[in-house]
Amino acid sequence: MPNKISDMVFSISNGKKLKIDENPIESMLSYVQDTNVKDEAGGVILGRFIKESNNIVIDVNTEPMEGDIRTRTRFKRGEKRHQKIINEIWKESEGTCNYLGEWHTHPEENPSPSTTDIKSWTKILKNDVFSSKYLYFIIIGIESIGIWEGNSENLKIKKLKNGKK
Repeated sequence: MPNKISDMVFSISNGKKLKIDENPIESMLSYVQDTNVKDEAGGVILGRFIKESNNIVIDVNTEPMEGDIRTRTRFKRGEKRHQKIINEIWKESEGTCNYLGEWHTHPEENPSPSTTDIKSWTKILKNDVFSSKYLYFIIIGIESIGIWEGNSENLKIKKLKNGKK
């Protein structure tokens, strides 16, 4: 995969950076759909807003669990179990580890969001409660990782560029 774990830093709309720590990247990469028998996988991403810099760090992700719908070309996250983990981590961190978005895999080399993905992300931006103007949506492909930023105010979704040279 061309995206090295050390290169998981992206430029975000506020001129700052979004960094994905090694543990969530390794967790998500363990579900790459690199054979025809692997179903899509996904979950939520959680992390911190760094006060001194306004940068964001993704520290944690949930993995597929009972209640999720998984097929070769579809992942639908079950609500209750993932939400329980979000609540537990938020409480344990004393409110510093926040819901930042969603991740899932695609059975394509270089992932791009489907119409279903865009509709789902727009619904999340409209209806979910979260701590920021933006949410992040990660798609793990076979050869690369794509990250999109969704704006809850205007519901626009744009692909992020890797911010590390």
